[in-house]
Amino acid sequence: MKKTILSGIQTSGALHLGSYLGAIKNWVALANEYGCYYMLADLHAITVRQDPAALRETTLRQIAQYVACGLDPERNTLFVQSHVRAHAELAWVLGCYTMFGELSRMTQFKDKSAKNAENINAGLFTYPSLMAADILVYKADLVPVGDDQRQHLEITRDIAQRFNGIYGDTFVVPDAYIPKVGARIMSLQEPTAKMSKSDSSPGGCVYLTDSPDVIAKAFKRAVTDSEASVRYDAEAKPGVSNLIEIYSACTGKTAAETETEFSGRGYGDFKKAVGDAVTETFRPIREEAERILADRAYLESVYRTGAEKASAVADATVREVYEKVGFLAK
Repeated sequence: MKKTILSGIQTSGALHLGSYLGAIKNWVALANEYGCYYMLADLHAITVRQDPAALRETTLRQIAQYVACGLDPERNTLFVQSHVRAHAELAWVLGCYTMFGELSRMTQFKDKSAKNAENINAGLFTYPSLMAADILVYKADLVPVGDDQRQHLEITRDIAQRFNGIYGDTFVVPDAYIPKVGARIMSLQEPTAKMSKSDSSPGGCVYLTDSPDVIAKAFKRAVTDSEASVRYDAEAKPGVSNLIEIYSACTGKTAAETETEFSGRGYGDFKKAVGDAVTETFRPIREEAERILADRAYLESVYRTGAEKASAVADATVREVYEKVGFLAK
């Protein structure tokens, strides 16, 4: 049997270059080897206040973009997190097997609390238990994680092992999935920080919905250095190295080939080439996503079918857990 992979992206904003090159592009090929579940994490999104209409529209657009990026709904289970109630149900149970000290040590809680000082809510504190439920409810074997998510996977493993130790084998203890080739895309304005939809620097993040003009302007203003040499050195030249990563991911050229191509040429030529490569990478995705968004019947069929498939697996896990903790069957 195929092993199971679970991943997802919050619906708190538009998908961007880092989302695509660092995650979704790598997901596409996984369906050949794994049973893949990809969620749109709207439950996680509301730990920060969202405009309801904007959240609904962003969620719909993200489903369309998943499909437009190559995630075939016939080969992958694509679903909206809030459409599968088992996530929230299991999260409560797992919250009762998660220690306060474990949650208080979570780095992202500290970071998000600093950014949202006026809204440090309980959900922001306990969301690692929901994240654990997201993974364990499908008995996922593998979870694609970046450096900023390793702590969440570790607490998920601890919760699973704790529950299994009390009630016997129930959950699969998941491992990290590290792709053979993966791009870690950094902010165009702060190249030592990961590209993020919460980037406060104008032009630091490039979105799949951006026009060619907006993309060109963002790369024209991208931070580099004073050396004027296209050379990969992540520590000494983080801005240039980030652009090389992006160019390589979009064109398939290696860093060495990129260095040779732009040897003796200035940063202006290089930045324009990177912007053009991103524009051409995004163009078919943007056009296909808009086509799908216009076909609401198809879009609904994708997320409804995905929720049904996901719920069939997740509900069975919740029933098993409810029985083991002693809840009366209805």
